[in-house]
Amino acid sequence: MSNQKIVPHLWFDYQAKEAAEFYTSIFPDSEITNLSTVNDTPSGDSDIVSFSLAGFSFMAINGGPNFKFNPSISFMVNFDPSKDANARENLKTLWEQLAEGGTPLMELQEYPFSKLYGWIQDKYGLSWQLILTNPEGEERPIIIPSMMFVQDLAGKAEEASDYYLSVFNGSKRGMLYRYPKGMEPDEEGTIMFTDYMLENQWFVGMDSAQEHDFKFNEAISLLVKCETQEEIDYYWDKLSSDPSAEQCGWLKDPYGVSWQVWPTVMGEMLSKAEGEQKERLTKTFLQMKKFDIDKLKEVYQES
Repeated sequence: MSNQKIVPHLWFDYQAKEAAEFYTSIFPDSEITNLSTVNDTPSGDSDIVSFSLAGFSFMAINGGPNFKFNPSISFMVNFDPSKDANARENLKTLWEQLAEGGTPLMELQEYPFSKLYGWIQDKYGLSWQLILTNPEGEERPIIIPSMMFVQDLAGKAEEASDYYLSVFNGSKRGMLYRYPKGMEPDEEGTIMFTDYMLENQWFVGMDSAQEHDFKFNEAISLLVKCETQEEIDYYWDKLSSDPSAEQCGWLKDPYGVSWQVWPTVMGEMLSKAEGEQKERLTKTFLQMKKFDIDKLKEVYQES
């Protein structure tokens, strides 16, 4: 069982299982860990898939065509030559697999910050940054979620990361590089790159004042697994900033990033429930904004 507290949640139209099978076939040490179906949601019957890539947990759902992936949240994939003698070749192989039907956003080549780096949108629209890392300093995991602050949020990466560091335990800042003079439209002093740890997991933040026709949306949300109602109440209170976005455990923070505050017991109940019991449970949680564990258990245990 993964002890990863914050799990990226991917919203697909109908390709969640197909995409999970594709990703687990191209990343090492990867598997689909659970597949369940929730019936009669606003999007019809929805498959929910849990999978891990190189030991990093994801969830995916078939939710219909409401939201589309964009590069505001991407996933960095670190290839460390000090750990893997074939890091460069493995990076190129993964790039080729993701490039099939995909679109390069930054070509795979040498950059000032890496001997080999590329940013690519795969055939499902999900974005990946593949980088040959400099192995100096504290070790980083293979996969790290990355947030890019654009449009009216450009220049907010530092403020947002400070905010996340204040909310979560097991938190600290790692590297921080600012834009120097002469990098317009990016302002001097804004964040070219920072990484930070939340709940002992690494995340990346960066500003970009370039013209982008996208920003954060619900296609990628960050699901926080909670054991108790006290935890749910805490994260809901700390993270939610837009009452109109509160629905079915979902919320939006002050920077427009979507989060889900999710009771772990709910996943256990959904995986065991059948027939009318599952219908009752689904109907109940779909009507909630913030999840109420006692109410969910009550409905689950009704005879």
